[in-house]
Amino acid sequence: MSQGERFEGKRVGVLMGGLSTEHHVSRKSGKAVLAALVARGWDAVAVEVDRDLPKQLIDAGIDVAWIALHGKFGEDGCVQGLLEVMGIPYTGSGVRASAVCMDKLATKRALADQPTVRMAEDAVVRRGDPIPDVTLPVVVKPLVGGSTLGITLAESEAELAKGVAEALDLHPEVLLEQFVAGDEITVAVVDGQAMPVVRIVPESGFFDFEAKYTDGKTRYEVPATIDDVVKQQASEAAVVAYQTLGCRGLARADFIVPASGLPVFLEINTLPGMTATSLSPMAVGARGTSFEDLVEQILEGATCMEAEV
Repeated sequence: MSQGERFEGKRVGVLMGGLSTEHHVSRKSGKAVLAALVARGWDAVAVEVDRDLPKQLIDAGIDVAWIALHGKFGEDGCVQGLLEVMGIPYTGSGVRASAVCMDKLATKRALADQPTVRMAEDAVVRRGDPIPDVTLPVVVKPLVGGSTLGITLAESEAELAKGVAEALDLHPEVLLEQFVAGDEITVAVVDGQAMPVVRIVPESGFFDFEAKYTDGKTRYEVPATIDDVVKQQASEAAVVAYQTLGCRGLARADFIVPASGLPVFLEINTLPGMTATSLSPMAVGARGTSFEDLVEQILEGATCMEAEV
């Protein structure tokens, strides 16, 4: 019996909202996923995640969870662990992969022995510590977080200090990553298979929160108009990262392509945006797969550990 057949007649809870600063983005993903499931005839309901989540799941009679959460308490393994304990199958990566991929430094260190995955030099600053000496420009990133929140480009000491202070408001540890100039691309991976590469062309030249979520601020190319060899290298690196980190279902790896042509890995997202115009559905769509088909494929991969008795 396939996973899809096993879930026939089951109630699907689309987990959205949540307790992170990305709750508004999560709701957009969740509403799109819910609409797709309902359109395909699934008994699917919205679950607005808060600290009463276990009671919500029980009261709603949820048999399987489609996780459309982003950020803290959703993308970091916490909800995945709760669902494991409750015995509810869920979509996407498991507890360990979710936790590691949410932490940008842990991700980079876990991939350090993979020559296929090239990464920029970095340093870490912790709350209360002095900012280490780094060669400017650097990209300042909260160690944990998504949707480009708190990420800034520092080209001067003043911008560095300001960027670090803002990032520390979001997380007690901040990653300072050597800035690499070039094209930003992203590779969605579905069940271990790389999708067509998407090239991201922000109007401002830097893909920050405004560029990401403001209409007309960014142009997307899929398939990307870059060298085929570079696309192949990025696709291979994305799959290596996905497999090494133990991801499941859908994940999306981001890269910068400098003038040298060798893609530099930035991060991997285990719960990327899931509206019909998000990057991952955009990439999958280039292969002729509809948004509804992708949502159902992800659902079919839902899993949960068997209890030890």
